[in-house]
Amino acid sequence: MENRQNEMIKNGQNDHKNDKRIYILSREKPARAVVKLGLPLIAGMFIMVLYNLVDTWYIGLLRDDYQLAAVNLAYPVMMISIAISNMTGTGAASLIARSLGAEDLKKARHTLTTGFVLTLINSTIITTAGIGFLSYIIKGLGAKANTTVYTRQYVLIILLGSIFTMGNYTLGQLLRSEGSVRYSVLGMVTGTLVNIILDPIFIFTFGMEIRGAAIATILGNAAGTAVSLWIYASGRSLLFPEWKYIKPTGEILKEIFWVGVPATLETLLTSAAYIINNNLAVAYGELTVAAMGVAQKLLSIGNYVYQGFAAGSQPLMGYNYGAKNYKRMLAVLKAGVIVVSSTELVIMGICGIFAPRLIGIFSSSPEVIATGSRVLRTIMCILPFVGAVSMSRTSFQAMGKPQYAFGITLVRQLFLYVPLLLILDHRFGFYGMIWAQPITEIIMMTVSLGLLSRTIRMEAVSVPEPLS
Repeated sequence: MENRQNEMIKNGQNDHKNDKRIYILSREKPARAVVKLGLPLIAGMFIMVLYNLVDTWYIGLLRDDYQLAAVNLAYPVMMISIAISNMTGTGAASLIARSLGAEDLKKARHTLTTGFVLTLINSTIITTAGIGFLSYIIKGLGAKANTTVYTRQYVLIILLGSIFTMGNYTLGQLLRSEGSVRYSVLGMVTGTLVNIILDPIFIFTFGMEIRGAAIATILGNAAGTAVSLWIYASGRSLLFPEWKYIKPTGEILKEIFWVGVPATLETLLTSAAYIINNNLAVAYGELTVAAMGVAQKLLSIGNYVYQGFAAGSQPLMGYNYGAKNYKRMLAVLKAGVIVVSSTELVIMGICGIFAPRLIGIFSSSPEVIATGSRVLRTIMCILPFVGAVSMSRTSFQAMGKPQYAFGITLVRQLFLYVPLLLILDHRFGFYGMIWAQPITEIIMMTVSLGLLSRTIRMEAVSVPEPLS
């Protein structure tokens, strides 16, 4: 495999530029490049949406709304595992894309190998620490008398399988960094299909109920991780890990953490806001938490669209930043915002019209349906705006400027969303509280896009050579 990569550099020319994946990053029309890299991810993520919805649907078939609420309460634990994965995945992926743009294949390979090592170390820490503080975690998640046992069962299994959850998430990011989007989606799709197949077997056939859902989730992630490992081992990837790079360098670790730690803090802040949201909702009854959880799962349909386009645009921005092609970066940003916002408007309209029917798929409780419908119609209003915020944040990460990405999240979560949650909850109650997120995203779209375009233009001015 190393000979295959070494053949990319011959007679002083970079033949790897002829690779289809590199062509999309460097020369494909911006709108087409955004769609080509984003659509496979969105397709894979829609299958993940299907998993989330099917998982929730199966739990709903138990006709136990407290188990439905427990899954929602336990979700921040999964988010925290993904946050730690994000540190390695985002940091390493950003450096790999920039290294490829700067034509430094050795550094790209070394960074990839370091990503593998850090994933193994981080997952071990998460599992050990999580089990040690399990009782405190369950209490902090907001579980009450009727949901504590179910939340504990679900969280324990998720913690035990952290290596697979984190491996599946991180390896997908590493594959995307080199433009291998379809391969990253293959692991995602495989894991999700395994999960969907195993859900009814463990929940009903084995009678494990909520524990069965958690086990199916972990086995699905294990299958996705296995597929990504096979892609690297079989030589289908542009890059591959090597034993000679098993020891990280200080420079690579510094660059990974420089981008990755703020990315992790962003996800942790989001998890903290999610926990505050749940704790406020619990005051209105545990069935309200169940209703909100179903609505948020349906919102994930729209979330995965903007996340897919943002993730697909990240290697585009990183590669062209490494190549100092700032004109192309601005074109990619403009095309991405137009594509994602128009798509999200359609999704928002469909979910708004059919909200009661959609909530009714997962619960027969009139209270859950009524509350969930109102929540869904409100929170769906974020979709035309939040995609631009996500693209701005991931673009800063791709450029190796995490301080701006983290600044966006800090303002968004701590200075806007959480204060609005508390103020609107106090002033207008539950239905006031759920407007906090749409208001936040409207403000942040203007702030984040303005900051990103200004930063790119300032970088362009500082380069003496004409833009390519």
